[in-house]
Amino acid sequence: MERISKENYYLDIAETVLERATCLRRVYGAIIVKNDEIISTGYNGAPRGRANCSTLGYCPREALRVPRGERYELCRSVHAEANAIISASRRDMVGGTLYLVGRDARTGRLLPDATSCMMCRRMVINAGLRTVVIRTTETEFVTVPVSEWVEEDDLPPPPDGT
Repeated sequence: MERISKENYYLDIAETVLERATCLRRVYGAIIVKNDEIISTGYNGAPRGRANCSTLGYCPREALRVPRGERYELCRSVHAEANAIISASRRDMVGGTLYLVGRDARTGRLLPDATSCMMCRRMVINAGLRTVVIRTTETEFVTVPVSEWVEEDDLPPPPDGT
């Protein structure tokens, strides 16, 4: 039997974590690893004590026809990356790696373009994580240095276009 890469080992664990997600659109699983130890896990779902979309039977963003990538404040879910960060101590995360896997909630299809939203990117930066590894196929992944997200400042241009 051929041994899988360490990245795919951790991505497989993140994929198992996403099985707890409760979003009706996309399900994500994340784990934070440092020094080959899992620090925390997270999946997307409503805050503790609040009803999940899967329980309600509808997605508020879909009901309002909000396009993908917009108006995340209308989403009931806390994202997988945020839940993993919330569940860990910053001192344990600094210099660590976040592994992320996303699937379409309806079809189960792997999301080849999965990535962190701008809000989660800011949390990843502040958590002190060094790298994010994102599954793109069942065996392939991209590795993103968090320093790229720092350099790609998401500040929109000023209204006057300058």
